[in-house]
Amino acid sequence: MVTFAAIVEFPVGAEAVGQRYEDTVLALLGRHGGHLERRLRGTDGQTEVHVIRFDARAGYESFLVDPERTALRSTLGESAPTTRVIEVHEV
Repeated sequence: MVTFAAIVEFPVGAEAVGQRYEDTVLALLGRHGGHLERRLRGTDGQTEVHVIRFDARAGYESFLVDPERTALRSTLGESAPTTRVIEVHEV
């Protein structure tokens, strides 16, 4: 099992678009052996933090290239959120 923390930032003025994008792509996790543990939104309304677990690293890698996810991301263009993902572990 691998766990990731994703820091997602929505472009100014595209917060609602970014949140809908995240709703859609997070729903795809299950097909890749992933599970959303936590989804937190910053008080600024422009940032989310996700804690996501995958059964295996291969699931994370397949999620990144999921055709539905990549197509939606490319459709959004500059309105797409930026994401920083780091692998994490319990301390």
